[in-house]
Amino acid sequence: MRAFCIVGPGQTELREVPPPSPGPEDVVMRVRLVGFCGSDLNTFRGRNPLVGYPRIPGHEIAGVIEGVGTAVPPEWGVGQAVTVSPYTACGACPSCRQGRSNCCRGNQTLGVQRDGAMAELITVPWRKLFTSEQLSLRQLAMVEPLTIGAHAVGRGRVRPDDTVAVFGCGAIGLGAVAAAAARGARVIAIDLDDAKLERARGAGAAAVLNSATADLHGGLQALTGGDGPAVVIEAVGLPATFRAAVDEVGFAGRVVYIGYAAKPVEYETKAFVQKELDILGSRNATPDDFRQVIAMLEGGRPDVSDLITRVVPLAAAGEALRAWEAAPGAVTKILVEVAG
Repeated sequence: MRAFCIVGPGQTELREVPPPSPGPEDVVMRVRLVGFCGSDLNTFRGRNPLVGYPRIPGHEIAGVIEGVGTAVPPEWGVGQAVTVSPYTACGACPSCRQGRSNCCRGNQTLGVQRDGAMAELITVPWRKLFTSEQLSLRQLAMVEPLTIGAHAVGRGRVRPDDTVAVFGCGAIGLGAVAAAAARGARVIAIDLDDAKLERARGAGAAAVLNSATADLHGGLQALTGGDGPAVVIEAVGLPATFRAAVDEVGFAGRVVYIGYAAKPVEYETKAFVQKELDILGSRNATPDDFRQVIAMLEGGRPDVSDLITRVVPLAAAGEALRAWEAAPGAVTKILVEVAG
């Protein structure tokens, strides 16, 4: 069968690989659509320290069940459209013992620490499957990236009376915008791109700020009556936005970091103590996050057609990565059509 491989920094090819061998608790899934993630772009750039080459990328998945193992429950059947939680959990590390398997010490994400879904067929443990009779394959392919932002909203303990500022309105940030709005919070979306800010409005943002053309601090103060946001979610990954999250959040606020900053971040630590802040990391997503995002999409928000920049065939996946590397600001989400 065909698979798309990143064989080294800046190098990709289509390969013939053996079909998968399912176990009794696995389903065989014909992959229809896979989204490119920022981690895939970093793998292509040679900047992903978790990846060895060659690597089949892909963990944002939509497909159709083609076969089931002998121990798979009857609610999963051939022809069913599904998406997948792409993470593993050891069950024994401190995270897993606390019921937080999303940050398992030994986690292996599809397409990162192990080969991913950009192949015509894959096997998946049935416990990793999620489905919806209402969602299209394109919507199912967008579930996993949206869960990352939704998990950050949960980490921030967002309440209906909170004002939440979200830095970054790519697919991850828009997931945070939609999930916070779904909890009844008032959301302020922040980005440098007016088109992305309009998508954030569609996802539920009550207000937007273009920090390239407006005063960020003054704008947030005006929108919050001088208090600052109760919660700030950082979905950009730059030292400047890491610091701004701490500077702009209100007293007794919560700051949630989703991404990694590529360079070390220096802080004025007075704000940590003076404001008595909760500084929180957010990694991956839980099964509940998948169910929450599916419910949001079934309710019509966000509209994934606003998020998908391009859909390309498997043969054009390498070209799409090179174009994304050349103009990263022009892309929100690229979907690869693995099988028609």
